[in-house]
Amino acid sequence: MVWDLKELLTITFTLFAVIDIVGSVPMLISLKEKLGGINAGKATLISGALMILFFFLGKPFLNLLGVDIKSFAVAGSIVIFILGLEMVLGIEFFKADNNPKAGTIVPIAFPLIAGSGTLTTIMSIKATYEKHDKNEMIILIAILINLIIVYLVLLSLNKIEKFLGPAGLIAVRKFFGVVLLAIAVKVFGSNVGGLIK
Repeated sequence: MVWDLKELLTITFTLFAVIDIVGSVPMLISLKEKLGGINAGKATLISGALMILFFFLGKPFLNLLGVDIKSFAVAGSIVIFILGLEMVLGIEFFKADNNPKAGTIVPIAFPLIAGSGTLTTIMSIKATYEKHDKNEMIILIAILINLIIVYLVLLSLNKIEKFLGPAGLIAVRKFFGVVLLAIAVKVFGSNVGGLIK
């Protein structure tokens, strides 16, 4: 039981680092203003559905489409790179349509929360567990814990915005924009090699 708890904490923190919901706060605040609001419950549910769907059907689904994990990761990294550029340069790539319903799905639920990094991490952890005949339920519990954290952060965006203030928000947004660019470059670099033949 202690061993299971240790593994649960390891997977939970791994997913927390990959999802990086705290680092996404400046972008989420920016998107909230652009879209006129974010439906926290819907964004969390859609993100959770994507994570659970990829947990059970990720590899077969990508194979069915003729897409491998590397291609999926590269595509996600390009979207994350564009979002990072928006934050750093203040240029608008994702045009506002004042439709929180559309914005809740793209780019909030995917790729910000349940991005290619998160989905491929879930798939790779599951593959490791299958190989060693371990209890896969631990991965689902770790996903659920992270979804609760995501929901709480999305609900608290107004409070976080007030705490940071306009100047703090700009500074944090630009900082995390650079971090997002770095993550995008890393994901792109580690996956693009296998695609170029």
